Amino acid sequence: MRTPLTWLRRNLVVIAGLATLAYMILPNVVVTVFSFNNPSGRFNYAWQEFSLDAWKDPCGVADMCGSLGLSLQIALWSTLAATALGTAIAFALVRYRFRARGAVNSLIFLPMAMPEIVMAASLLALFLNMGIQLGFWTILIAHIMFCLSFVVAAVKARVLSMDPRLEEAARDLYAGPVQTFLRVTLPIAAPGIAAGALLSFALSFDDFIITNFNSGNTVTFPMFVWGSAQRGTPVQINVIGTAMFVIAVLVVLAGQTVGKRRKKAQPK
Repeated sequence: MRTPLTWLRRNLVVIAGLATLAYMILPNVVVTVFSFNNPSGRFNYAWQEFSLDAWKDPCGVADMCGSLGLSLQIALWSTLAATALGTAIAFALVRYRFRARGAVNSLIFLPMAMPEIVMAASLLALFLNMGIQLGFWTILIAHIMFCLSFVVAAVKARVLSMDPRLEEAARDLYAGPVQTFLRVTLPIAAPGIAAGALLSFALSFDDFIITNFNSGNTVTFPMFVWGSAQRGTPVQINVIGTAMFVIAVLVVLAGQTVGKRRKKAQPK
């Protein structure tokens, strides 16, 4: 006979998963709800009334869209550089044997384990000692540095799971090195490369601590949000946050859809 306790035991994992998912999504729900708020004061912390004014004019706050465009630009360039370098490093660490390979592997993953405040202060000291003016380029260099580790981790995991016999079969069919890489290796490694690129973009766009130390007078979107929180939080910040969240969800859903279609298209 089924009892509530028996049902709970059978569905405990599902319940825990749904509770965790709700816990993770709850802040995004709050941001979305308050993007339709019309606050009576400077701070958008208490619900007043429903309004679409912020959605009609998302750039209504001075300098906000400028900082947003700067963050997107830095995130794009750092993602491209980190993905290219990280992919090459991941293949080198997996496919080749060389001296100090273990040390290089440890150093690559060091930024992932190091607190951001330590890396931020270290990079600031480096730039100041080298006489480099803080601004766009110092932010870009710093972002490429900490994004690189995450790309290497994602691509390396994918390369380790690849079947080397597929590349051997391509070479047996008289495919050259370049053709084998473009037709066989790259398509198989593409999911790992895409995952590393998306993670790199999100980390770069969202970073505040390292950026704040090495930005000089340059203001990115996270820094604009932090500065606005001292004076007041415009509803447009919630609008931008909601839009970025929706775009991220759509990208993930599109990736899953493409993956399912590829699996169905594969011969059994």
